[in-house]
Amino acid sequence: MFKAEVSALQLEIGFGGGEHLLHRAKEAPETGFIGVEPFVNGMAKMMTVLAKVPLGNLRVYDDDATRLLDWLPSASLDGIDLLYPDPWPKKKHWKRRFVGAANLGRFARVLKAGGRFRFASDIDSYVNWTLLACRAHGAFEWQAGEAADWHRPYAGWPGTRYEAKAIREGRRPAYLTFIRR
Repeated sequence: MFKAEVSALQLEIGFGGGEHLLHRAKEAPETGFIGVEPFVNGMAKMMTVLAKVPLGNLRVYDDDATRLLDWLPSASLDGIDLLYPDPWPKKKHWKRRFVGAANLGRFARVLKAGGRFRFASDIDSYVNWTLLACRAHGAFEWQAGEAADWHRPYAGWPGTRYEAKAIREGRRPAYLTFIRR
């Protein structure tokens, strides 16, 4: 599956320009990373970078993430990152948000016990939506020890262009981590 020997497996859904995924793959060569991006511009940008600097621990998938999640074996992932997903801000479109009961069920199936689901967004309604959906699902435990935790970027966080845009526009990002029970 990977050209490099890997001992852990991470998935990033909707990697956009790939800044975060490339950073993580370079900093953890012993971990296999799968990046999913259905949009051609993000995939083209990633493939341009990988043509210059191939990474043996990185694979990409250019289709719907749910198809990949349904294909992966149970308890095969150590982590899933969903960073700045489309918020579908209009209430009538909220049913299209990636975080929901069906996809959380997929996450619960493919994550190992103790695996991490990380979610970052600058849209308060989506952050609240995610907290409520994960609590209702029951397979995930939110890892916040204090109020500041959810506004503190992840360790080693390189930032993304979506995050930079949010900050420029006065929105405060939230960084949620859930552990698979």
